[in-house]
Order: sequence, then C-alpha cells, then structure tokens
Amino acid sequence: MKVLWVEDHEPVRDMLAIAADKAARNRVQIDLVMASTLMEAENRIRLERFDLVVLDLTLPDSFDGEMTIARAANMGDFRIAVVSGSEGRDEAVAGAVRCGCNISPRAVAKASLPFNRFIQRPETFRDFLLELMPDGEIAKRTA
Repeated sequence: MKVLWVEDHEPVRDMLAIAADKAARNRVQIDLVMASTLMEAENRIRLERFDLVVLDLTLPDSFDGEMTIARAANMGDFRIAVVSGSEGRDEAVAGAVRCGCNISPRAVAKASLPFNRFIQRPETFRDFLLELMPDGEIAKRTA
C-alpha cells in the first residue's frame, strides 16, 4: 500500500518514518511518503500514485480543514483519511462524507495514535492504515 502522509509536525514525521522503516525491515508492505505542507503533497500527488492520503487539517499553507480535504480530494483517485489534532476534524470529515468524498468516515485524533506500538509491531501500523481504507479494499490488500 502506498501512503502519502501530510504532517507538519517534525516529531510526528520522525516517528512515522521510524515506523515505516521498521515495517520495511520486517517485510510489512507499507510504502510511506511524507509531506510537510499541502503544496508539497499536491506536488507528490501529481508525480506519484497513492492508495491513501492521510491529512493533518492544520497545515502551514492551509488552515481550513474543509478546504484542505477539498484540495486533496480534487487531486486524484485515492482514499483520504484525517489524522489531526484539530478540534474541528469530525465536522470536516462529516461534511466531506456528505459531499460524497472518498474519505474514511471517522477522523482520528493524532494524540491517540500509538506511535510506539507502530514502531515495535509494524503489523499494527499496517493494520491501522488498512482500517482507513474501504472494506472492499481491505480484503483485496490482505489476500
């Protein structure tokens, strides 16, 4: 699974990079690409194909969560998931669902992510990402 994770907080990006590296060493199939701004993410999306784009909603170049989702959704055919510390994350996701966006219907609070578990047990990182995908996609990717 190829994942673009858009996250502006460097410590979070560092932990995700460690988790992805550990997954690769354990032959857990996660191809993680990081972007720190929405503009950087848009450039990556133009050049590469992603299965999943994970968005933080408060980025240096996009402070409006709904606009962040809309900009990403208009870039290509991939699943979007919101992992953010923004208090308005649930409302932004609910609005995107109502508009028919290919988005995971539940937003994830960034503070609740078990980064240490992702690093210690790479399959939990893969499983977390698969949970953000549509049900049919999970079956195809785990078969």
